[in-house]
Amino acid sequence: MSPPFDERPLGPGTYRARGDVVRSLVPGAVLAAVPAARAAAEAEGHRLRFDFLDDAAVLELLRLRHLDEAALHRAGVRLGVPTALVAFALFAGWGAYAQHWEPGRDQYLYYGLCGAVGVLVVVLYAVTLTRHWGSRPRQRVRARAAAYRRIAHLARDGGAPLPDAYPHYGPYPFAARFHPETERRGDPPGAPDGKGPR
Repeated sequence: MSPPFDERPLGPGTYRARGDVVRSLVPGAVLAAVPAARAAAEAEGHRLRFDFLDDAAVLELLRLRHLDEAALHRAGVRLGVPTALVAFALFAGWGAYAQHWEPGRDQYLYYGLCGAVGVLVVVLYAVTLTRHWGSRPRQRVRARAAAYRRIAHLARDGGAPLPDAYPHYGPYPFAARFHPETERRGDPPGAPDGKGPR
């Protein structure tokens, strides 16, 4: 799974956050120094089957979180730009020609084309959302990343010296559910699946 935007390799203990900015991992010992954060890490670790104080596992999780977000961004661009261009072309065609046509074959063909394009766009969005948001292994990564963010915020609130906004990712509002049945023996900690986010 190669970095999606910046091809430069990451150094030890670093990961890419939002905006493709390279950040440094805060060691788990810093989080564990705050009792509330340690308790949350243990509770969430039991619930999500993940060691939130294991630096190597968390670093891999944050790197996978970035790949997932980058894949979602690329999918949005691939759908959004063509959709906007096609919608503009259809609207311009309506403004220039279709509204002036007498009801008849040409006008019905135009409206039929608009309807077909609309259905195609809806289907493409549904397939894309199912693939990206509906992937259970990737939801597992999101659930763990969201829990790690909560733990980090507890640590900062408890006085731990964490950078502002660490780990520099917002929470997922949805599609961040943990599905224990997707966990496979031998998976690296936090790995979404064998293929990784695309």
